[in-house]
Amino acid sequence: MAAPGARTPEPEYMDDRAEADAYAAADFSSVNAAFAERLAELAAAVGEAEALDLGTGPADIPIRVARLKPGWRITAADASAAMLDIARRNVDAAGLRGRIVLVHSDAKRMELPSAAYDVVFSNSIIHHITDTHALWSEVARVAKPGALIFFRDLARPASPAAARAIVDAYAGAESAVLQEEYYRSLLSSYTIEEVRAQLAKAGLRGLTVAMATDRHLDVFGRVEP
Repeated sequence: MAAPGARTPEPEYMDDRAEADAYAAADFSSVNAAFAERLAELAAAVGEAEALDLGTGPADIPIRVARLKPGWRITAADASAAMLDIARRNVDAAGLRGRIVLVHSDAKRMELPSAAYDVVFSNSIIHHITDTHALWSEVARVAKPGALIFFRDLARPASPAAARAIVDAYAGAESAVLQEEYYRSLLSSYTIEEVRAQLAKAGLRGLTVAMATDRHLDVFGRVEP
């Protein structure tokens, strides 16, 4: 199989209201449920915890995680004000205000305390970031020694044609806006080898990077001191 072509970066923030609304309206229930269930599986032994969700979007995932892990208090961060407006409504509708605290924050330079979180998780933030060293350095800073890390993201396909085929297969029924966003995201994603190099550069040891589906990679494990 041919190696993927060069990455094509996309905008880091989804501050466009139409894009944010299209993303929030899309049906990611099965993907989000799978993420939350995998995190709960990895964290089976973690009862009470301070958890951090990076790039929370409309907050569907922290809502699901809060229901699976009732002993967790979750700080849910996003750099998009448009997304946080939607997240706030969703958290309130779920009756989880207080257990989920929403924070307007750039994951590359968070105004959050160091060594404060037992769990750091994120779904689909890595492909938005070009300065990945800043992202992973911040993860290393805010995580407690031995903290559980779980990131899931898209893996870059071998070609633009392969990316378009994934869009057709998994988002063919979605709006044109969302399909184009998904296509750009696939081309902006990283390969397993690239993510492993990012972690090594940031000094994050003890983490595994592996394919989770035909289009997703996972980063998981406990941070070694």
